[in-house]
Amino acid sequence: MEADDGRNERDGSVSGLSLPSRVAVATGVAVVTVAAAVHLAMVFLHVAPSNVVSKEHSAAIGDYIYPEFEQNWKLFAPNPLQQNIAVQARAELRGADGRSTVTQWIDLSAQDGAAIHHNPFPSHTQQNELRRAWDFYVGSHDAKEQPMGLRGELSEQYVRRIVMLRLGAERDGRPVERVQVRSVTRSVAPPPWSDEKAATKPAYRVLGWWPVTTADLPEAKNR
Repeated sequence: MEADDGRNERDGSVSGLSLPSRVAVATGVAVVTVAAAVHLAMVFLHVAPSNVVSKEHSAAIGDYIYPEFEQNWKLFAPNPLQQNIAVQARAELRGADGRSTVTQWIDLSAQDGAAIHHNPFPSHTQQNELRRAWDFYVGSHDAKEQPMGLRGELSEQYVRRIVMLRLGAERDGRPVERVQVRSVTRSVAPPPWSDEKAATKPAYRVLGWWPVTTADLPEAKNR
């Protein structure tokens, strides 16, 4: 019996743990199981056809899904996207003399592309953060760039904070007062054997100037 007790104390099974440890393990397993079940349920209700449950709890589902877990099935569509969309930004800087200057357009999408190129394990942020943020903005604004509900305002804040994270609160020693964002859409050239015609000129979508607030700065998250 003593030999058996020694083996039970040395093995790594739950049966060899003390009662408090068993309770802690069981609680951890229960929490993970519930969290996984809630996540799967929310994603399922988001992608499933509209139903009684998704309509009743649409606000809660939207708050949970957007923007991190939004599902995008365009890759598997019968006619996938045939455009390259680049997101660019520029800043208005205030000098020591009080005069303002405007920077050149900075291609944020090109920065992500350079980080991904030849990288066998690119991060989720490099691949999707900016692209999905722009999709989020476009899908929640009308043709006059007016936000459609709270999601529209949230998307503006999200894009603005990403821009400020990339540009920084200051450039060349001068604080950033305002930022402006635009997208440049270029059609992907069809293959040589195709009869399709693609537009050769890029299309621009230019937003208005956004004043920078304290909440937009990267340092704000540490306050």
